[in-house]
Amino acid sequence: MSALRRHIAARIAATGPMTVADYMATCLMHPEMGYYATRDPFGAQGDFTTAPEISQMFGELIGLCLAQTWLDQGQPAPFLLAEPGPGRGTLMADILRATKGVPGFHAAAHVHLVETSSALRAVQARTLGRDDVTWHDTVGDLPDAPLYLIANEFFDALPIRQFQRDGDGWRERLVALREGALTFALGAPVAPPDLAHRVADTKPGDIVETCAPGCAIAAEIGGRIAAHGGAALIVDYGGWRSLGDTLQAVRQQAPADPLESPGEADLTAHVDFEALAQAAAPAAHAPPIAQGALLARLGIAARAEALARNLDGAARESHLAAFRRLTDPAEMGTLFKVLALHPSAAAPPPGTDP
Repeated sequence: MSALRRHIAARIAATGPMTVADYMATCLMHPEMGYYATRDPFGAQGDFTTAPEISQMFGELIGLCLAQTWLDQGQPAPFLLAEPGPGRGTLMADILRATKGVPGFHAAAHVHLVETSSALRAVQARTLGRDDVTWHDTVGDLPDAPLYLIANEFFDALPIRQFQRDGDGWRERLVALREGALTFALGAPVAPPDLAHRVADTKPGDIVETCAPGCAIAAEIGGRIAAHGGAALIVDYGGWRSLGDTLQAVRQQAPADPLESPGEADLTAHVDFEALAQAAAPAAHAPPIAQGALLARLGIAARAEALARNLDGAARESHLAAFRRLTDPAEMGTLFKVLALHPSAAAPPPGTDP
């Protein structure tokens, strides 16, 4: 039994079952034993691989999309080029490289990263290799300025709560102990105000997930964009309106039981894009678009072909496989979606309009 599992079991034994949100936060963010405190989870040697680690094309096209949005909004200067949860810094590095030729963009851009891990901040600094990056602990710490933000696989790692329909009400799904083993259990009947409207489109036994931290962050981003201009691209897996148990664990790039090895596996849940869009008001939003469709609109096929001309053999096959992984409906193409936020008086970022 791991030290973190013992810690969680002792806490439940002392104070009772814990919410799924508390369990996720403990597993991922415990300062000594949490998942992010004890390993580098990114890339081929980690537990999961994100789009920027798969191919440079993803960051290049996202960067050019943000740059064109900046041009369309009158080239405000200065502006914040920001990313919460930037991993190793690969995505931001690709964005900066791809936008180097956009006149005035780099001169006006101030790079801001939202990252709580000191270890990952050091990795990001090495990846970017520049001395003008500013780090923050929260999105709320960003200065007031036009905000051009990319959040890739950020919201899916924020702690969720789960509620199971019980008659015309709800019971919260909790993590409990049974004969020494971690298990799921249901709490007493509750009536969360934010779920009152979900009785109309659910049935007894259905599970609905809420993510208060995600909605709070979306509200912060949306408020800044509405007040100062800019745009946000939120890229993640999920759907429009939560329904069902989507809590999942990944360990060594394979699915795992979320309760089996606390702190040893990555825990995520599908993103409720409807909740984020509503929280981000008064910023406007374009309906979420599939990642593959957006990349196609931004020209990934032509970019992939251009890069392939200089490759052969295994390198070329790897490049084409990465292109398929990012865009194919059977891989990341439709599972991942992009929610774009923008000022109500401005057009949506290129490629995200209906």
